Amino acid sequence: MTKSSKRFVLTLAILATCLSAPAAFAQEELLPTIPDPLKGLVNEGAQIRFLGRDEGVEGWIVIKTGVEQYFYVLPSGAFVTGILFDKTGKTLTVDQVARLRGQGDDLLDKLAGEMAPAKPSEAQAGKAKYDFKTPSEQFFYDVENSNWIPFGKAGTPVFYAFVDPQCPHCHEMMKELRPLLDQGRVQLRLIPVGFSPETQSQAAFLMAAPDPVALWWRNMDGDTTALPAKQEINTQGVQRNLSVMQVWKLNGTPTVMYRDKEEKVKIIEGKPKNLETLIGDLGARS
Repeated sequence: MTKSSKRFVLTLAILATCLSAPAAFAQEELLPTIPDPLKGLVNEGAQIRFLGRDEGVEGWIVIKTGVEQYFYVLPSGAFVTGILFDKTGKTLTVDQVARLRGQGDDLLDKLAGEMAPAKPSEAQAGKAKYDFKTPSEQFFYDVENSNWIPFGKAGTPVFYAFVDPQCPHCHEMMKELRPLLDQGRVQLRLIPVGFSPETQSQAAFLMAAPDPVALWWRNMDGDTTALPAKQEINTQGVQRNLSVMQVWKLNGTPTVMYRDKEEKVKIIEGKPKNLETLIGDLGARS
């Protein structure tokens, strides 16, 4: 869907909310199972909402990195993406979004944006392939394939870090790291986690938002509204990141992982003592 199309749909949805009464769901209707093709997106931190059954198809909206997509599942189980129209040309997707808003779900407005989705898989394209001959290689593979957010300039030395939105030591590390990121000297791939329901919700919101880097710095600068803790938000992407920590028995945040100049995998549990020393030891660039 083009940017102009998304703006058109969202604008019409707001108008539809104001000008017409939303169609009511049947009270006895059960929420269907999330279609298999969409489960992978959910596990990556996308937010998903059921739009209802209209014209014999199940509608779903998925928001990831601020980008909306609409999916329609046919009776056969096949699905299509795009906007749903009825036989007269009326845009049913607009009515569905208005109906969802009418139920008090404001995540659509908070998360919908027009930025292109981040594509970690593309950032990893062409990277060296490592056989899993040691536990450290398996560990680093799991880290690389977690749900992360890039901070800093691409092509600079890179490291990963598990970070909790409310962790004071994480905040100290990020405060010291900020000028180095701004100078284009290093890249951080921040892996959001949470050790309480509140911080898990904040981490999930960060992962789904259109500009997570800006939201993170707003939060660091004292804006308490930047990372809301929404009870209804999907936290499966955060749970996936936590599972990596649990499997490899990492107990706290921040935890830093990277490859050094000799391609060895290194882990720092807790805030690095000297970021200049860390940057000097980094080997990988991407």
